[in-house]
Amino acid sequence: MERMTTPRRGPGRPRRAEQRHTADLIVDTAAGLFARRGFDAVGMREIAAACGVDVATVHHHVGTKAALYESCFARVFAAESEALARAVAAARQGLAAGPDAAMAALHELVDVFVDFLEDHPETTGLWLRRWLEPERHADLDERYSAPLYRAVEQVLTEADAAGVLSEPQPHLAVRSLVWSVHAHVVNLLAGSDGARHRREFRAFAHRWLDRMYARP
Repeated sequence: MERMTTPRRGPGRPRRAEQRHTADLIVDTAAGLFARRGFDAVGMREIAAACGVDVATVHHHVGTKAALYESCFARVFAAESEALARAVAAARQGLAAGPDAAMAALHELVDVFVDFLEDHPETTGLWLRRWLEPERHADLDERYSAPLYRAVEQVLTEADAAGVLSEPQPHLAVRSLVWSVHAHVVNLLAGSDGARHRREFRAFAHRWLDRMYARP
């Protein structure tokens, strides 16, 4: 019986796991640089140097600078979607249990969102830099922020329809709170008293929900 052998890699070819590690390193490093300085101020050679590779390796793994920029948004969107999915589902389920359960689920949803941005401040940096030029890279919004906005807007719409709360403009409500959380993260990055500011902002967000939706 002929013996089965494992195909050998050609000389100099990196393993797939090594390729994935390098690609992840490039995207993570680029996300931090783009978040701090914006698209135009960061060059591919700078990204390569920060990763300890040559620029040809960067292009091999991620393509053009524009493709890399989009990969950064795709990465944070995937992480944020994973973090929020369970909280959004719980908020929907809470609607059937009455106003108290629904409001508790909304509080949890806001907490999860705040936790995520506190733990991943590059997300705030990327979006604020993007929004400084509203007409440039505008397609990123539809792919990497609008789906999350719409998911939460739908929860508010369903809550309104169920009589749990009154929110005639969920679009504005969601964006107002999102911008508030981004501002909170900027304050943390600016060096404010982190622990105190986190506590105070969390209390503010909960008060906002309670008073916005008339919870005693």
